Amino acid sequence: MANRTVIVDNNTWNNTHIATVGRAFSSTEEQGYNIARFLGADYVLVIFGGMTNYSGDDISKFLWMIRIAAGVFTDVKEDNFYTNGQYRVDSAASATMINSLMYRLCYYRFGEVRTRMD
Repeated sequence: MANRTVIVDNNTWNNTHIATVGRAFSSTEEQGYNIARFLGADYVLVIFGGMTNYSGDDISKFLWMIRIAAGVFTDVKEDNFYTNGQYRVDSAASATMINSLMYRLCYYRFGEVRTRMD
């Protein structure tokens, strides 16, 4: 539709390739950007259901990206994305979560959204 090549889709079988994308999203913004550029990405699309409570969005699936990345890259640690054993994306989220590219893409300027005029 947009004449763009997709790096990972539901038919990607190369586990290392998927893990590299997971590593990009679980890394800091700067590191994630560098990995995305290495992969040849010009654009990144994330689905975020923050306004609609869509539970199938990418931040909800993010743990699987982390798990796949951790299976290949030993520097990615799933436990670093938990707070007291819980997966949190609210104000109690771990520093690793808050600084991840996925979190930053999903919540970029989200606090500025207004649903009605006051």
